[in-house]
Amino acid sequence: MDFNSYIRDIKDFPKEGIVFKDITPLLKDPSALNKAVNALYELVGNQKINKVVGMESRGFFFAPILATKLNAGFVPVRKSGKLPYRTISEVYTLEYGEDILEVHEDAIAPGERVLIHDDVLATGGTAQAVCKLVEKMGGEIVQFNFLIELDFLNGKDQIRGYEVKSLLHY
Repeated sequence: MDFNSYIRDIKDFPKEGIVFKDITPLLKDPSALNKAVNALYELVGNQKINKVVGMESRGFFFAPILATKLNAGFVPVRKSGKLPYRTISEVYTLEYGEDILEVHEDAIAPGERVLIHDDVLATGGTAQAVCKLVEKMGGEIVQFNFLIELDFLNGKDQIRGYEVKSLLHY
């Protein structure tokens, strides 16, 4: 299926000079959404996964569904101050600023096999921060999984040495 027709470019969002990849046309079409979930699932292959980590906020769309299909737990990674229990944190940069990501300190047990999912791989700052959080807890990162990869931003450079798979490349 050609998922490109379901991705809309929004210029100058969230700030001037950024072209935001809007996935809401994909999310609102039941057939396209189902096919995207299945395609993301197929990127994992038959690897054993214990936890699927999804990043706030658009990573939350697909990560819990992938966790269910993989018979794995879902771990939300959120911005600072949004999780109710004790957390560990990591500062990260993205193409338009800097922020802090947090995860519950008991979300991943040492040795658990982890799939990290997000909607877009851009500069790689968010993915790198999540990688550090998972590894602080002793998790083994099996793969990074993205709906969209913005190749021209070279985000893969920030997570070199890990398996990275994406459905769409721009």
